[in-house]
Amino acid sequence: MATNGARERSTMPEAALSSGKPMPRVGMGTATFPLGMAEPAVVREAVLRAVEVGYRHFDTAPNYGTEAALGEATAEAVRAGMVASRDELYITSKLWISDAHPGRVVPALRRTLRNLQMEYIDMYLIHWPVSLRVAEGPPSPVYDKDNLVMMDMEGVWKEMEECQRLGLTKAIGVSNFTCNKLDTLLSFASIPPAANQVEVNPYCRQNKLRAFCMERQIQLCAYSPLGASGTAWGSSAVMNCPLLKQIASQRGKTVAQVCLRWAYEQGDCVIVKSFNERRLRENLEIFDWELTDADRQEISTLPEWRGCRDFYVHESGPYKTTDEFWDGEVTGDKQLKI
Repeated sequence: MATNGARERSTMPEAALSSGKPMPRVGMGTATFPLGMAEPAVVREAVLRAVEVGYRHFDTAPNYGTEAALGEATAEAVRAGMVASRDELYITSKLWISDAHPGRVVPALRRTLRNLQMEYIDMYLIHWPVSLRVAEGPPSPVYDKDNLVMMDMEGVWKEMEECQRLGLTKAIGVSNFTCNKLDTLLSFASIPPAANQVEVNPYCRQNKLRAFCMERQIQLCAYSPLGASGTAWGSSAVMNCPLLKQIASQRGKTVAQVCLRWAYEQGDCVIVKSFNERRLRENLEIFDWELTDADRQEISTLPEWRGCRDFYVHESGPYKTTDEFWDGEVTGDKQLKI
């Protein structure tokens, strides 16, 4: 992408966190399907385009294969004057399950920082509440379920805290943690998690988890807010929902904007993935209007269903059923996966 060095100040709303700098309420995700197959040049150009239209929050992970391209794009954005400095951006990455072991957490984050060509990130998350048996090699989205083991949550979290104390990350958090798993973590954490990134959309509303997190000052961050259609875990049900289409038509908005506005009104930060410039812009056009009480009430009547269900469930693993992994929170009906 050609840049002209013009710099426009972002007016993105932010959420104050229990630690670290405020988190921009809408972020750009860089996970592409299949995971790990993203073209670096495509990711780089998309990130630059996103910075240009006002995004300041970017989400990546080692198994996405996008850390290096994101790092190159953010460095170019600074060089081109699109942002004044790296500090204007909010970068999240994650601890992959193969490194979720005591002794491997700090080295994993240092590797992420080398990939990003950064001295620190703003948020480091435990990606999933499970581990793989220790094996050498780079993080990969391909794994053998026979190698899933229970995570040493206390040992891993102590090293996450060390990452923050060392200044390698400004804040630490988790992803895909239920109320029960958060409760366990909080029982021994010296630094509580600042955020919990989980699946949230009108069909997966997470009301119980949101209330739990709000009470404990943990910011809920929504991934797959549009249902993640076209992926191994997603569904077209959200974007094809007749009710959401009706609300969008009545408000003069798109279904995507209705979903993002709904999550925003719940108090969530939202991670939405699009590399299309028109949709990138549309996804930011959610701050100057509101859903009605009737809209919210109707959305609350939709059946609930979880897209990310069974990836870490196996008869030989620590979690043998979907309900066991998710502690009975929002599993729902597989028939919604259309």
